[in-house]
Amino acid sequence: MKGIILAAGKGTRLYPITHSVCKPLLPVYDKPMIYYPISILLEMGITDILIIVPPDEQEQFEHLLGNGDSFGANITYTKQYERRGIADAFILGEDFIGEDRVCLALGDNIFFGSNLREKLMTAKNSKSGATVFGCYMDDPRPFGVVEFDGDGKVISIEEKPENPKSNYIVPGLYFYDNRVVEIAKTVKPSARGELEITSVNNAYLNMGELHIVPLDKDITWFDTGNSNTLLDAACAIRNYKDSTGTQIGCLEETAYKNGMITHEKLLSVAESIKMSDYGEYLMGFAMANR
Repeated sequence: MKGIILAAGKGTRLYPITHSVCKPLLPVYDKPMIYYPISILLEMGITDILIIVPPDEQEQFEHLLGNGDSFGANITYTKQYERRGIADAFILGEDFIGEDRVCLALGDNIFFGSNLREKLMTAKNSKSGATVFGCYMDDPRPFGVVEFDGDGKVISIEEKPENPKSNYIVPGLYFYDNRVVEIAKTVKPSARGELEITSVNNAYLNMGELHIVPLDKDITWFDTGNSNTLLDAACAIRNYKDSTGTQIGCLEETAYKNGMITHEKLLSVAESIKMSDYGEYLMGFAMANR
């Protein structure tokens, strides 16, 4: 399975802090926002990753992440020159996807929790159709909202409805078989002028091939699209580290645990940044796993 991270948003709702840097490069507690979706892909063993970036920001992403070698990934980049919606990622990534299945992660979404890996692997191991997560929200209106029938079966997904038909939304992590590329090409722009991911999901729903994996209450999800959720996410990640002693989104730790880098590589990266809190944590992990 290939992985795509859509990181092309300028984050206009976060101005002025995003005036000179795009949203996925902002810090969330002690690491850049984009570390979190990358770590999710690595957790599933997905190392072939395409990052879709704004046309004038690729150099900054490359300076931060390079080709992914330090955490066992193979990262390539492509540019989204105009805002065309989430589903445009599959059109831009057509050559990258090739004949594989694909997982799309949004660059501003953060997931963590004790049984998250189990949920991720359930979604990844669906061999056909589309698989998305279902997440309960008190106010689901800003998202794609799932409608259920009386038997709990999904019958529709509506994008940003004024009157939601349930409190369950689809967060920004999606799994598709190879047909998604051609499906995305048939999507017509919405009233917002974008190719909506909900249209892709509804296409699979109409074929009877949309699967939803519910997220348990002990799994935390943030869409860091505004200043309040950005701060909330940073505080939650700090609190998780303080209470468990475990980092969220530590790329090298995840890569080492999944056999993607050697202990020598892990130690080398830790040594190079040991003056930082992140590096200190990584050094401690490396020494504990000699």
